[in-house]
Amino acid sequence: MYEELGPEKLIQSLKESFGEFRDVRTGKNTQYEMVDAGIGAFSVFFTQSPSFLSAQEDMKRLKGRCNAESLFGLHQIPSDNQIRSLLDPVAPTALAPVFRGVFERLERTGVLQGFRSHGNNLLVILDGTQYFSSQKIHCEKCNSRELSNGKLNYFHSVLTPVIAQPGNEHVLPLAPEYILPQDGKEKQDCEIEAAKRWVTENGDFFSQYGVTVMGDDLFSRQPFVQKLKEKHLRFILVCKPDSHPALYETVEFLAASGVLGYYQKRRWNGKFGEIYTYRYANQLPLRGDQAALEVNWCELTVTREDTGEQLYKNAFITDFQVLETTVEALVLDGRTRWKVENENNNVLKTKGYHLEHNFGHGSQYLASLLLSLNLLAFLFHTVLDLVDKKYRLLRAALRTRRKFFQHLETLLCYLQFSSWDELFSFMCKGLQLNTE
Repeated sequence: MYEELGPEKLIQSLKESFGEFRDVRTGKNTQYEMVDAGIGAFSVFFTQSPSFLSAQEDMKRLKGRCNAESLFGLHQIPSDNQIRSLLDPVAPTALAPVFRGVFERLERTGVLQGFRSHGNNLLVILDGTQYFSSQKIHCEKCNSRELSNGKLNYFHSVLTPVIAQPGNEHVLPLAPEYILPQDGKEKQDCEIEAAKRWVTENGDFFSQYGVTVMGDDLFSRQPFVQKLKEKHLRFILVCKPDSHPALYETVEFLAASGVLGYYQKRRWNGKFGEIYTYRYANQLPLRGDQAALEVNWCELTVTREDTGEQLYKNAFITDFQVLETTVEALVLDGRTRWKVENENNNVLKTKGYHLEHNFGHGSQYLASLLLSLNLLAFLFHTVLDLVDKKYRLLRAALRTRRKFFQHLETLLCYLQFSSWDELFSFMCKGLQLNTE
């Protein structure tokens, strides 16, 4: 059922994309193919082993064959410097079809059904993060900011869309949108402009699958909401009083008139009671002029039952109708926005992917292309955790991500495997795991 989501099939889809990479070399200096450079870089991220290629060169020399060949399909193993040189001119957009292809496979096999939320929609959370910063190293694709000491700080940032669901430990990264200097634009690129580009480039594709876009208060302004509506994308976006005075003026008027929707519920968290207070209204002006879009609004305040202490408060705008029967589900989806930071960006920064490490900067696209490969490694790992029983058993048995990849690195250093299934079966047998 899940054959097209196995590691060999996923890696093959990546190889096919690398085969179309732009090769700017001229003359006879073409010993290594672009696909070897791309897969070579990816193999380091997928195994979380910086020395993987070096170890495979040693194995090839001693045994005549290595795991880089059998597991990743490399024909030749380029050096780190050769990989960086070959990949630098390749824009990360070249990998967008791979992300989209994995999404389509997940949909075809029914895996995405387990990620659907309110309205049977997929939640796509938008959030920006910085992945490189230096006062010395920079390239033509860097953004910059002036520090208090007058020096320039160069940095790279990226918008990282992910699919998430309340209560689901997994998130699925989609193709990132890089925050880069744009041709013909004097103003420096920023997160909201990157989000607009993402909607323009991806809206038509994702709208056919049923998608709700989520984000923080930055995204709940009319120009961005208008773009979402034009692409038939639903939304649940954080909405703060300071940035939406006209909307909150209407909310307070409705509250004073006694017609604002109100719903309260008590919950026990295992230690003390919590009071969940929901307020909601429909067809409110997003801003204070005649051209304002109408949106629906809901708010949740959580307080301790015994002391009255406020534990949480936030509000959202949406194009879903908000009723007493739907407000809980809408707010639950809205609160899932934190997953992009906690279960995507933080995992990438602290759980072996080393998002903020400088794997190579280059003078053109290298830094961003390597980040896309790192994101693909994370995506492939997540897919395997969802569909591959042996992989899932191993991850659970070895408990931490770090321990799993330490075992993987050691085995791939000393033993040669003909397939990923043989490798995972060997590990399961060694740990006495029942795979039946």
